[in-house]
Amino acid sequence: MKGNIEERACELAVYIIENRATVRSAAQKFGISKSTVHKDLIDRLPLYNQTLYRQVKAVLEENKAQRHIRGGIATRRKYRGDE
Repeated sequence: MKGNIEERACELAVYIIENRATVRSAAQKFGISKSTVHKDLIDRLPLYNQTLYRQVKAVLEENKAQRHIRGGIATRRKYRGDE
C-alpha cells in the first residue's frame, strides 16, 4: 500500500478505530511494517487530522494497557497446544 502518505495514515486510523485493531493486525492487513503503521499514526497523522489522531490514540492506549493480558493468553494457547 504505497502512494499518498496522508491518505494511508487516515485509512490506517479509520481501520484501527472501527475494528479496535492493534498496530500488528493493521500492518498485516495493509501489507506494511509495524514501524510504518506506528510512524504514520503517531508522527504523520497529527499533521493531517487532529480529530482522527485523538481517536486512534485512545485505541492505541487501550491496546497498550491490555497487551500483557493478550500475551498471557497467547502463551497459554502455545503451551496447551490450542493453536
